[in-house]
Amino acid sequence: SAIVPHSPLLISTIGKEHRDSLSQTLKAYTELEQALYASQPETIVMISPHAHMYPDAFSGNMHDKFVGVLKEFGDHGTTMEAGVDFLLLDHIHRSLREAQIPFTLTSQPELDYGFTVPLLLLTQKLKNWKLAPLAPSLLGPQAHYEGGRALAQVIQSENRRVAVIASADLSHHANAKSPHGETPEGVIFDKSIRSAVLTRHHAELLGLDGNVREKADQCGYQPILMFMGMIEDLSGTVRELCYEAPFGVGYLTAIFEQS
Repeated sequence: SAIVPHSPLLISTIGKEHRDSLSQTLKAYTELEQALYASQPETIVMISPHAHMYPDAFSGNMHDKFVGVLKEFGDHGTTMEAGVDFLLLDHIHRSLREAQIPFTLTSQPELDYGFTVPLLLLTQKLKNWKLAPLAPSLLGPQAHYEGGRALAQVIQSENRRVAVIASADLSHHANAKSPHGETPEGVIFDKSIRSAVLTRHHAELLGLDGNVREKADQCGYQPILMFMGMIEDLSGTVRELCYEAPFGVGYLTAIFEQS
């Protein structure tokens, strides 16, 4: 289980010379790629904040074949493909609905960059894996945390190896290098997220002021809340592999290691 950033600048065809400024994040990605390969998951469950979201329900994408693209960033040549884990998505759908947690299914062949960037960096050596792409919702923080806990129960009942990846960028106002400038809320948001994740203090995360979340201009809060819910009942620690913000956007890479 891990949290990763999804900046398109991490991809060589887009980032080019800017990738040098992301060397620590790329190094952390290499460590995660090795850990993922060593664990040989049959399925990767990934949560992207840029997938189509419903106001009142979580969702999963159930298409027969996915294609990850980066064309919105001018790269029409870089793609990745993944098959779908129909069975796991069906189990998630049924189990969450039974738990009265709103969940629906969509069917879209293209994966947004919140999926594409991490998968390009993490799965180059991985063979015979399937994808279960999930989207958060516009529901409140508690709903996302409880949704994560319910997802964990489904995954733990499966007789297969499953990796869970929360794709999440932090504040876009993390420091003065941001194109839109630093804000106090951006600094507070990133500090609070890092503290809550590393100490596994979900109450700190749930209590984060809505004004701070909004003015931080972030896209990581909901996936990270779901990640925190998913690991809540597991013994282990979260280890921060990297945090950097060379362009004023907070990039956190962290791994949950079960004991």
